[in-house]
Amino acid sequence: MRVCASCGYDLPRSSYTTNQFSYGSGVSRCASCVHGHYADVPLAGEFDSGRYNISNEAHVPNEALDNPFSEGTFRWVAKGHYTSGFRRGEACVVKWFKAGAVFEADYFTFDIKAVDKALEIVNRFNELNIVSKTVKINVPAVWAFNQWAGKWAGQRMLCEPFIQNYQKFNSNSGWVDESRTWGEVMQALSHFSYHVSGGQFVLCDLQGGVYQHKVVLSDPVILSRNRDYGVTDLGPDGISSFFSQHYCNNYCRSHWTQPMNPVRIFRPVAGTTMMRHMVPTRHSRPNGTYYS
Repeated sequence: MRVCASCGYDLPRSSYTTNQFSYGSGVSRCASCVHGHYADVPLAGEFDSGRYNISNEAHVPNEALDNPFSEGTFRWVAKGHYTSGFRRGEACVVKWFKAGAVFEADYFTFDIKAVDKALEIVNRFNELNIVSKTVKINVPAVWAFNQWAGKWAGQRMLCEPFIQNYQKFNSNSGWVDESRTWGEVMQALSHFSYHVSGGQFVLCDLQGGVYQHKVVLSDPVILSRNRDYGVTDLGPDGISSFFSQHYCNNYCRSHWTQPMNPVRIFRPVAGTTMMRHMVPTRHSRPNGTYYS
């Protein structure tokens, strides 16, 4: 990540041309500022698969916070709109933790980390031109509610652009929606992530919306060999479980590698499976305890 010297946004390496990035921190200008277009429009010849806030302020009515339109196991989701920047007037969403959520302390950090890794993988996938639409990833930013937010004032949350026609394509436990073509495309993306990373990662739990010229994803999960990506990273067992349910389709390539003899460890469910890092003690929970 690097802060653009012009717009001040903290953006990944893929948001800069090779020439601009070589100038170093404090001097580099992102592609959006150099070429005069939005950062979520890929440059010819290179890809930036991120879809950014391009703003630093938003308004979410207290009524929306009191009545979130969606929720996960541990987070609420409310809709608002940007009040500054290129996206001024456009819809956004904010996500914050429910009272008593046990993962809040480090989940934001891992969430951003997973998005960064997902961007690397999706950039490579887009280069293959397997499908006619570009795959994009919403890049959230950690913001805080201001003093006018009432009981939420000071609480941290994630903000990102709103996604229309939201749907889930696969999960981190091996479930997949095979009733739609895009479920197959996303399975191919997950398979590709394992191949391109040399078997170190699987990008999954893919969900978002299909637009005319792109598919926008949000809240991706990275499964890794060392469980480096938080409570949704199910580690080697998760990778094995995922591929135990995977069957190559027309969008996969025959030379893409996959684990030999994968075994199902986790029950395939549409929801996101979460597993805390276990510290062995005399009275610890059994290995493989998961939350879904």
